Amino acid sequence: MSEEPTPTHRGASAHQGRVLVLTAGMEPHRVIPWQRAITMAFLGKVEVLEEYDEILYRSPTLTVRMPAVVKLMRLFRGIKRAVKFSRVNVMTRDRFTCQYCGEQKRMRELNYDHVIPRHLGGRTCWENIVTSCYPCNARKRNRTPEQAGMMLLSVPVKPKSLPLAAHLDFGGQIPELWQGYVFWDTSIDVSGAA
Repeated sequence: MSEEPTPTHRGASAHQGRVLVLTAGMEPHRVIPWQRAITMAFLGKVEVLEEYDEILYRSPTLTVRMPAVVKLMRLFRGIKRAVKFSRVNVMTRDRFTCQYCGEQKRMRELNYDHVIPRHLGGRTCWENIVTSCYPCNARKRNRTPEQAGMMLLSVPVKPKSLPLAAHLDFGGQIPELWQGYVFWDTSIDVSGAA
């Protein structure tokens, strides 16, 4: 007598059943529900790279675990869009690090600073805005870094792309199994919440 297959999934865990999808070039592409990832895997559209501990289905001949990270099998030829200029994207580019003192902070502990102040003709653009902590911003005031006796750690540039992780909503935490794929410091609370 054959044994009946047993579904063993008992609800969402801390990862909320979400799966990170990578392009064929191993870059973060999007986040999808585990059900869609399973369908794509069975259709041969993705390769499962990482799995969560949850077992979704078990029979004598097959065990299916919840996927955590999948990679698209075909090259993704999406439309390349410029990275939008915004507060969170500036901080993401600068890795939530003050560009004057080098301290990594939470989003709520940072602001952005005009390298060349507006009253001196400085524009609000990628090439003139850097992330700064409040103490460094107060020290620099309405001056250029040279006038304030401060040095920039890096020259601000417009990024071609940004890590996906800054836009994920996991209460500031990225699932552990994603860490090797999103290239992001998961200890940083990017949500700005208290």
